[in-house]
Amino acid sequence: MDLAYPAESEAFRQQMNDFLDEHLPSDWKGIGALPEDERFEWQLNWRETLSEHNLLAPNWPAEYGGAGLTSLEHVILNEEFSKRGVPTMGNNDGFSISMVGNTILHWGTEEQKKHYIPRILDGTDVWCQGYSEPNSGSDLANLGCKAELDGDEWIVNGQKIWTSSGMHGNMIFTLCRTDPDVPKHKGISFLLIPMDQPGVEVRPIVNIAGKTHFAEVFYSDARVPKDNVLGGVNNGWAVANTLLGFERGVRATVLSLPFRAELDNFIELAKRQGKIDDPLVRQQIAKFHTKVEIMKWQGYQALTRRLRGEAPGPEASIGKLWWSTYHKEVTEAAMKLFGAEGMIGFGEGEVNNLGAPPIGTPNTVGNWMDSFFIARPGTIYAGTSEVQKNIVGERVLGLPKEPRADGGSWKESQAAYN
Repeated sequence: MDLAYPAESEAFRQQMNDFLDEHLPSDWKGIGALPEDERFEWQLNWRETLSEHNLLAPNWPAEYGGAGLTSLEHVILNEEFSKRGVPTMGNNDGFSISMVGNTILHWGTEEQKKHYIPRILDGTDVWCQGYSEPNSGSDLANLGCKAELDGDEWIVNGQKIWTSSGMHGNMIFTLCRTDPDVPKHKGISFLLIPMDQPGVEVRPIVNIAGKTHFAEVFYSDARVPKDNVLGGVNNGWAVANTLLGFERGVRATVLSLPFRAELDNFIELAKRQGKIDDPLVRQQIAKFHTKVEIMKWQGYQALTRRLRGEAPGPEASIGKLWWSTYHKEVTEAAMKLFGAEGMIGFGEGEVNNLGAPPIGTPNTVGNWMDSFFIARPGTIYAGTSEVQKNIVGERVLGLPKEPRADGGSWKESQAAYN
């Protein structure tokens, strides 16, 4: 199997490395090596650097403020940035650029593109995601947050929960129930909602580690212009799935890199704790190494499909299942290596990152404990493992569909529930 990149791609890789050499400190070890209280400010400055060089949304067309990179060039940029432990964008840009920005370019009217895209790039609009609800997380089509048209405005009422970085946003893309009388998937619209209004309340959620990665959002007669529907009224399910495809798209080939750095820390920890010659620990290391290598090859598989022009499909659920289950295993193993020492690690370090910790994260009890806690919801957020298994079984393997008891409208399902 030939995995060599074309010669012209390697020239672009060198160009990206030259850029990083020029703009990073000479002693750079990765963003994880920065103290937590300095990381946010550093990312703001780094975002400005990327913006000055049209690298915030590098694959977007030049007419929309991008660099017009090819798919392969975009992948290479992500690879080189990830190897150095450097973010490819600023805080919340995963939602602003990778998710809703790409989705606006795909589904938006020309007026929506001209209004929102510049505001995303210059940081005027900072986005977060309004999908999950207390009674419809994995069963997202069962959402109850409703939007009713009143003249030239939508009136929105309801609640969203587990809104990542919701405390930092001033815009939220929200799935709302706009027709309760049709089958659940068909009565949903994708609304672009300003958060700085009296009808929107954001309440941060403090997790078991004392961090606030998430928030819950309450809508009480929030008002949204009629034209703030993306992709058409009652077509929100299709728009939402397009966005999820972007969420799991271009970074597939670099997913394994922070997990590999974390595994290197695990091996060093085993040496430090005098357990590197323990046959059971060595067996764990071999298993973890194999799983991280499989992540890498899954990334190349996704890259092949992308270069063929294929959209991310249901097979992306395999990758989500794989890394989220793995991360629980490796962090549990690390805490066992610490033994009693693992009970007193608070305050030593703050990973503050979903998934694997940022490259450069110090190999401390506190950071492993933080990563241990973050790994717990990894099998829940972005689609629970149970749902991912259903997707793989039904849409990848072609197995019979799981029986559904509520095939009617949302209103009928709520009446049956009550």
